[in-house]
Amino acid sequence: MSLNSFIPVAAARRFALPLLLTTALIAPQLASSAAAAPVTIENCGRTLTFEHPPERVVSVGQSSTEILYLLGLADKVAGTAVWLGPVLKGYEAINAKVPRLADNDPSFESVVSRKPQLVTTQFEWQIGPKGVVGTPQQFADLGIPVYTSPADCQGKDNAGAGDGLRTAAFDMGLIYREIDDMARIFDVKDRGDKLIAELKAREEAARKKIAGYGGKVSAVFWFSSSQMKADPYVAGRRGAPAYIMATLGIRNVIETDEEWPTIGWETIARANPTVIVAGKMDRRRYPADDITAKLAFLKSDPVTSLMPAVKADRIVELDAQAMNPTIRTIDGIEALAEAVDKARLSE
Repeated sequence: MSLNSFIPVAAARRFALPLLLTTALIAPQLASSAAAAPVTIENCGRTLTFEHPPERVVSVGQSSTEILYLLGLADKVAGTAVWLGPVLKGYEAINAKVPRLADNDPSFESVVSRKPQLVTTQFEWQIGPKGVVGTPQQFADLGIPVYTSPADCQGKDNAGAGDGLRTAAFDMGLIYREIDDMARIFDVKDRGDKLIAELKAREEAARKKIAGYGGKVSAVFWFSSSQMKADPYVAGRRGAPAYIMATLGIRNVIETDEEWPTIGWETIARANPTVIVAGKMDRRRYPADDITAKLAFLKSDPVTSLMPAVKADRIVELDAQAMNPTIRTIDGIEALAEAVDKARLSE
């Protein structure tokens, strides 16, 4: 028998009331303490510590911006830059309310003017040791931490000119790490876990769509060209397009570790890819950014027009963002799997 059975009801209530009041007072303090716990992130050779979730973030890079949107953090985004195409479907109204500092490279001053408590960058080309916008140290000197997408610094050497050299093959795990890091920094871990699970499920479904056909298909990914008749920027064997192809069992005809090497069309024609994947984007930095110009070139150039892939119209138009190491790489896997399946190339 419990000793409580001998306590009168009135007395029991007197004991219970102070206990309830004490619990009510302590609980918010405990919750506040837990929410205020510092978060430490190891990122691209830098240690970033956040005492509390940032209230203002500037994202330099479309993928970095879209990850924030997908995590429900649009209200924290104080400015964006570096866009290749339209924002993810369903986020048009949200994106329209966020200041766009530049379609391409913003100035250092424009980023700082937004008074960010965090700057995220998709590429070290913009913010890195030799960044055209600035260096992480320049921002750190102003008390602003910089988070770089792991996909652009881990397993990649950006010390030279161009788009860098992959020292290890890209893997979607790097994008999942970025999602998890952002979710931890902004204290929305559950949202991050859910998003990662959804992306993994989509990837697996696309893989199964054309699984087991024995690797009969080869491909080349054409991002752009500085001039229409110049050697094209095509995907090397360790970037996001290589991951897309490897996931689907498709052979990449380009054999170099550079991210986007320039390779002559004569060389590509000799490799005879089954499929040509052409990047589609809104950016107009180069003439070949325009997908219409790409298609016209392929069908009129003396070399490319004779390629079997062009003659058979085995040209896949793909969102250029899917060709970069981004959340849209999953879209690229789905789109290429659909194209191969539709053309019955796996038979």
